[in-house]
Amino acid sequence: MLREFLSNWSPRVATTPGMRQSGALPYSVIDGRVVFLLITSRRTGRWIFPKGDIEPGMTPWESAAVEAMEEAGVSGEIAVEPIGSYRSSASVDGSSLVDVDLYPLKVVSQLDVWKEMDQRLRHWAVLPEARRLLNDTALSRLAVKLQGQLRGPRKTR
Repeated sequence: MLREFLSNWSPRVATTPGMRQSGALPYSVIDGRVVFLLITSRRTGRWIFPKGDIEPGMTPWESAAVEAMEEAGVSGEIAVEPIGSYRSSASVDGSSLVDVDLYPLKVVSQLDVWKEMDQRLRHWAVLPEARRLLNDTALSRLAVKLQGQLRGPRKTR
């Protein structure tokens, strides 16, 4: 764990000014249970949520929806407010970082064939499994936050 932390740490790491991406946090509610759609990254094969650059002429949430379609083959109802943001490596060597705003996407349609299907895996998971698979604790935190919002406040007796 310490070795991994140190391999990603560098005194030269800085967020590129104005560099921001958007991503989708695809989910569905099945039999009262929230499930999340994870995909693998092309570079490392780690489980993540779809993300990418904000396309010119698009809002961040529209770009997030496009990324979800291209990377995971899903579409649906995208929120216009992000559930939160996290910081991700923008370069292979980790020397530059990008802030990513993550928008909840309630999946309505899933394609059998999509643009990046030969480059990524996709997997539906309930929260405990999603937390185990997601390598980035910030992504896990956002999934936990979304599930909490979807479930609403718990009633106490």
